[in-house]
Amino acid sequence: MPTVSVAKAKSSLSELIARASYGNERFIITRRNRPVAALVSLEDFQAIEQHEERKGLASVAGKWDDFEEVSKSIDNFSELRQNSGNGRNVSL
Repeated sequence: MPTVSVAKAKSSLSELIARASYGNERFIITRRNRPVAALVSLEDFQAIEQHEERKGLASVAGKWDDFEEVSKSIDNFSELRQNSGNGRNVSL
């Protein structure tokens, strides 16, 4: 993934946004040669958010003792999701 300094990102922000949104490129923004942020397309950002929501539920349920049914459901989550179609958005 290409790195871009904050100064360079400021001077060419429009170009970087276009490349991220239309070219599906990703950029690491650096300050003093240290990564501080990332520039990604909105599609990539939404995928990251969805992944974090799913990971959050799995991590909480995994900590409950004696909840084998919940654990089994989470283990089969991808299968259940494929069989249920698009479904509805139940995000909080």
